[in-house]
Amino acid sequence: MNDTGDRPWMGEAVIAGAAYTVIGAAFALPATHLKFWRLAAWIVSGIVFVMHVGVEHVRLRSARVVAWHAAVGAAIGGFGLAAAAILRRLSEGQPTPRLQGLGFAVWPLVTGIPAFVVALVIATLLARLPQEERKR
Repeated sequence: MNDTGDRPWMGEAVIAGAAYTVIGAAFALPATHLKFWRLAAWIVSGIVFVMHVGVEHVRLRSARVVAWHAAVGAAIGGFGLAAAAILRRLSEGQPTPRLQGLGFAVWPLVTGIPAFVVALVIATLLARLPQEERKR
């Protein structure tokens, strides 16, 4: 679906989702200073999120469309993180709990719904900026 006549938005959502997955999986690898690496993953993912919202906003889409696209990216990342969690357990020779498969449904919801709300707030605030401020 291409709602503005320019490039398809889904590709950018997939790129953002892949970035969230790589960031979450890579930053979970260091065994030392776990709290630091978790915080670093949140910060880097937050930067990706803000950039995604900004790219969507620059296209002058409505706040709801911007929020939807950002939420899809976050949900794709959540799905990827669920897959990464299962793959990590399998690579370590640990059995996967029966309920871990629910992560494929739960993680996208847990990441996508808050992402929609936050992106909607950000996009609404950005839309209220005077036109001169938006061009900078």
